[in-house]
Amino acid sequence: MNNNNNNIWSGNKVRLRAIVPADWERFHQNDFDSENARLYDMIYFPRSEEGTKNWAEQQSAKGPNGDNIMLAIETLHGEIVGSICTHGCDMRHGTFKYGVAIFREHWRKGYASEAVKILINYFFGELRYQKVNGHVYAFNEGSIALHQHLGFVLEGRLRNMIFTKGQSFDEYVFGLTKSEYENMNT
Repeated sequence: MNNNNNNIWSGNKVRLRAIVPADWERFHQNDFDSENARLYDMIYFPRSEEGTKNWAEQQSAKGPNGDNIMLAIETLHGEIVGSICTHGCDMRHGTFKYGVAIFREHWRKGYASEAVKILINYFFGELRYQKVNGHVYAFNEGSIALHQHLGFVLEGRLRNMIFTKGQSFDEYVFGLTKSEYENMNT
């Protein structure tokens, strides 16, 4: 990853940054994309503008919880295009999980791929983690392709884990070790 400005949180297309209160409007607009919400997490009850403003303010003030964090993904021109988070960070075993969501109009531009690489580089290179896992719903073809492209290995299939669209779907578990990642990027 060419990083011209020597900022570990920046790549060629995007940078990761803290969520700020002013981001509320873009996240609120995205709340109306039910299909995107389903792919990333789930469809929630409608939220008011005030509720989204409060959420953005809370995210802004919250910061990391250990190594668990939610960050905004923005282009190098300052346009917010999605978010990425870590969770289930286990420093003892050196494993963590992550999720990434790109707003629909920015799909297939390489933003998710670069954001994930930035995050993985930090966790593997700075925090001594040795493995990352991504959980993907079986109907999320774009995320399956992203994980395969990034070199993740399909490690498991959890049957009937997600209920949406009136039926149950499987959840795939993808994993990538630090050594696998380094071998691909040398």
